[in-house]
Formats: sequence, structure tokens, C-alpha cells
Amino acid sequence: MMRLYPPRHPDAPGRVPLPRRLRQGAVLAVDLAAPIAAYYVLRAAGASVYVALLVSAVLPAVSTGVQLLRGRRLDQLGLFMAVMTLLSAGVAAISGDDRFLLAKDGWLTTVTGLWMLATTRAHRPFVYHFARVLLEGRVGPGGERWDSLWERLPDFRHVWRVANVIWGTATLLDAGVRVAMAYTLPVNLVPALNGLQYGVLFVVLQVATNIYYFRVGLFNPRSALYRAEAG
Repeated sequence: MMRLYPPRHPDAPGRVPLPRRLRQGAVLAVDLAAPIAAYYVLRAAGASVYVALLVSAVLPAVSTGVQLLRGRRLDQLGLFMAVMTLLSAGVAAISGDDRFLLAKDGWLTTVTGLWMLATTRAHRPFVYHFARVLLEGRVGPGGERWDSLWERLPDFRHVWRVANVIWGTATLLDAGVRVAMAYTLPVNLVPALNGLQYGVLFVVLQVATNIYYFRVGLFNPRSALYRAEAG
């Protein structure tokens, strides 16, 4: 397999340790899978649609609370995810309509998409923070810190603003599909499809943005992207 950047030492500046990334991925997977499993277990036990949806919505909030109590430090990305999780639980608690509750993910995804787009011209766009957790120390010349790349390279800043627009736009389209499913499909089918759709969205966005990253030379430390010094 062709290597697009030289191997970095495990202690390279800014690189997130592999075990930490694995833990973050595992927590995310549990937070997505557990509510869906809980919904179908409760329905099989005879619980109403509303009760099953309410419990499944509260589970991620409980997980977030446990992580905070254990002293997990929240950066900007973590804080955003925690707020959205708690907001999700709050929406579930105040709504008594099954279909609205099924559409909850769609409404919250709309908020996420709008918030992403709103950060495009901010000091740091949302996608920059998301990607930095995974890629800093592995992308760029000599493991240079992303704060330095951001300050000195206008093209580097442009890459993340464009990627942010891609993610924000796709997230809004995804939200529309979720709301449509919630109000048109059989009730018991929607939770599973919602979970599946997260995976599809992630894969589609990864493919689309990585094609863009390859075209602009993000993964090649010798590309013109990293020679475009600020004037």
C-alpha cells in the first residue's frame, strides 16, 4: 500500500494516542447502538412506543453524565456532543407524540447542520476540531502542530472551511430524510433505520471529504498546500 506520509513516532506532537481514539470510538458506538437495542427490547416486553423511545433517548445522556463524573475533560467537540445529547433527552421528555419523538434525531440533526455551517467563518470551523482529534501529528510536514499550520497557511484554513460546508450541507440533507422517515414509515422500523443512516452518512462523508483531501494534497507533506505561505 502506498504511504502518503512518513510514519510518525508514537509520541509525535499533537497525535492522539491510539487507545484513546479506540475508546472514543467505542463510546460513540455504544451511545448509538444501546438506545436502538433498548427500544426493541422494551417493545418486545410490551412497553408503549413512547416509553421505549423515551428510555432510548435518555440512555446517551446517562452515558455522558457518567463520563463527566469520572472526570472526562470536555474540549469544544466534546462539549458540543454533550449539549446535543442532553438536548435530545430534554426534547424526548417534553414531547408526548410518538411521531415527533421519532423525528427527534432529524430535528437535532438540523440544529447540528445549521451550527456547522454557522462555524464556517468562525475562528475554527467545526470539522477542523473533529478532524484534529484523529489526524493531528499524522497530517502535515514533520508532524507540525495544527495551530501553526492554521496560522501560517491560508490554503490549510480554506481546506477546513470547504470541508465544513460539505459536512454541514450533507447533515441538513440527512436531517430532512430522518424527519420524512419519522412521519411516513412504520413506527417500529424508524429507530433501526435512524441508526443505519448514521453509518451511511459517516461513510458517504468520509469518502467525499477524503476525495477532496487527496485532490488538495492534505495527506502529502510535500504538496503545494504546505508551501502556500501567508503573505
